[in-house]
Amino acid sequence: MPTRAWFSTLIYSEPLQARGLACLNDDLAEECGRIRENDAVGRRWSAKNYRGGFTSYASMAQLHRTSSTFAALEKRLRVHVHRFARLLDLEMRGRNVFMTDCWVNIMPGGVAHALHLHPLAFVSGAYYVRTPPGCAGLKFEDPRLDRFMAAPPKRPDARPANRQFVTYPAEAGQVILFESWLRHEVAANPTEPERMSISFNYNWT
Repeated sequence: MPTRAWFSTLIYSEPLQARGLACLNDDLAEECGRIRENDAVGRRWSAKNYRGGFTSYASMAQLHRTSSTFAALEKRLRVHVHRFARLLDLEMRGRNVFMTDCWVNIMPGGVAHALHLHPLAFVSGAYYVRTPPGCAGLKFEDPRLDRFMAAPPKRPDARPANRQFVTYPAEAGQVILFESWLRHEVAANPTEPERMSISFNYNWT
């Protein structure tokens, strides 16, 4: 072939497990609600930095170390992280992969999460606990976007691999993984019911 694709950006999306997701998500939703209720520091930080929503990012960001529910979630997530690392052709033999951060995000209607990335990690992701129909998805940006310079705009029917943005719908029970340098955002949630997710980072030694 005269033209070949190189330097691909992989995004992983799979159900956390084959069965028992509804029960697990009920337990997680109940605990996320208790965390918001009891985390006064997180509520104050969210009031300034996450207007209208709640995140434990700045207050309780290692929930896998303090909660048996989140510790059980981490064990299930780790399986997917190892699978994703193999798909990325990363050399992981003899290396220890571990979760460094894990926090709650609760987004009522109108709440958004600005474009960002996750430094000091190699794989990051989201797990969806509650996703009302029509709620905002997770939008990723082409990492080369600031290097396109004088390129014309993309055609509306551009092939998926050539698009500058892609949005993965938020679906309860779904795991999304990506390399931590990939910028992403969540647009303003158009639904009144709360969108509830858990974000996390993984590193290695």
